[in-house]
Amino acid sequence: MTENRTHRALRVLQLTDPHLMADPGGELLGVNTRDSLDAVIEQVLRDHGQPDLVLATGDIAQDATEEAYRLFGDKLDAFRCGSAWMAGNHDDSPLLARVAAEKQADRRHIIQGGWQFVLLDTSVPGKVYGELDASELAFLEKTLRENPDIPALVALHHHPIEIDTEWMSPIGLRNRDAFWQVVERFPQVRIVLWGHIHQELEQARKGVRLFATPSTCIQFTAGSVEFSVEEKAPGYRWFELLPSGEFSTEVSRATDFVFDLDSNSSGY
Repeated sequence: MTENRTHRALRVLQLTDPHLMADPGGELLGVNTRDSLDAVIEQVLRDHGQPDLVLATGDIAQDATEEAYRLFGDKLDAFRCGSAWMAGNHDDSPLLARVAAEKQADRRHIIQGGWQFVLLDTSVPGKVYGELDASELAFLEKTLRENPDIPALVALHHHPIEIDTEWMSPIGLRNRDAFWQVVERFPQVRIVLWGHIHQELEQARKGVRLFATPSTCIQFTAGSVEFSVEEKAPGYRWFELLPSGEFSTEVSRATDFVFDLDSNSSGY
């Protein structure tokens, strides 16, 4: 999908880790994940209006059901733009891709508004940690090599760096060195974006800006040694991208959403 848009910034919405379920009453640690996603979408429309592109960065379903993926597609009908979905560790990657294809949301490389978006599948069947197959690394390398002059945002589910939430260290991207060996060869990469950690993060690495984003449902406690959640509101990330490669970004939260979090849980 290619589009020339030079008169204003391209508006990109990241939604991540909604953990939807086939059961309408399905909850994650006391939070109804359908209701929390609805609250986030309402907040997007109230605070920022319509995006030009939605990136859904994994764990779309908690139960890996077709019903959950179809529900997600229905929820995104609130936005008058295309979307792109990727798998997380809770997802069934082939099933997600099949449902996403019906919504034209299975795109892996998008050129729009003077930027390119490269979406990678880090999911490993039956595992919580992430890994990039050789084919994914080859796709990343080929795509960036063939598009050297377009600023790039690379999106994945698992965190490709070490973070200060100790219990998550073993469940990030296992072959992160191989990932960075590709990324660091291509100066057009401006942003690496992910989900999975259910918290806001911003760092930089050799000129690349790194971002993680709150979940649309529960939030993990930053800096925790063992599994811990905190009563922060569900949220999303918003980007405004210029063809020059300059951009702005912010995280917003659905602070009016009322929920009763089970903060004593030892896992999810």
